[in-house]
Amino acid sequence: MEAHLNRPLNRPRNGRLIASLVLALSLMGATARAEVSGSPARVALAAAAATAWAPDAELVYLENDEPLDASGRSLRWGYLFRSATLGRARVWSVREGRIVTAEDLVLRFDAPPLPAGWLDSDAVLAAAEKAAAQAARREGRGRLLTMLLMRGAESGSDRDATTWTFIYGASGSAAFHVVVDAATGQVKRTWRS
Repeated sequence: MEAHLNRPLNRPRNGRLIASLVLALSLMGATARAEVSGSPARVALAAAAATAWAPDAELVYLENDEPLDASGRSLRWGYLFRSATLGRARVWSVREGRIVTAEDLVLRFDAPPLPAGWLDSDAVLAAAEKAAAQAARREGRGRLLTMLLMRGAESGSDRDATTWTFIYGASGSAAFHVVVDAATGQVKRTWRS
């Protein structure tokens, strides 16, 4: 019983146990951070919810709802579907594989539906990053702020094209935009605003 009295006061009995616990907790924290690092803009869950809402629902718009990481992943993505039968649009927000928001859009949004076969956000990011890197060498680009997918946003020769628009920004400088064809992954144009 007196052995504990001979031990220095602020010293743990088993330093290895404490070190092991600290290491285990650190690894658990790293694993948890890795699990919530975001995802590309996968549409399956929102599409299933949309067709349950309206069998003729068509995806017309997609955008990150939370900040993007360097690999173009976001913790939350927003999907806008429109139903011609109902004459309404509805938005779903998906976070970590779960729908966190589902609500009708109050304003009228008559954008054309996105065709099948568009490339997902992670597949087209490399093309946008290459264009942005070239601009950065000339004048700076900032960090990736927004990725959005829609049809008919391009003002060039193919106004009906489905495109991803990547918006880069930094405080004190104009935003840098990269438009990438969602079917081919080719950069269509870049500009500053």
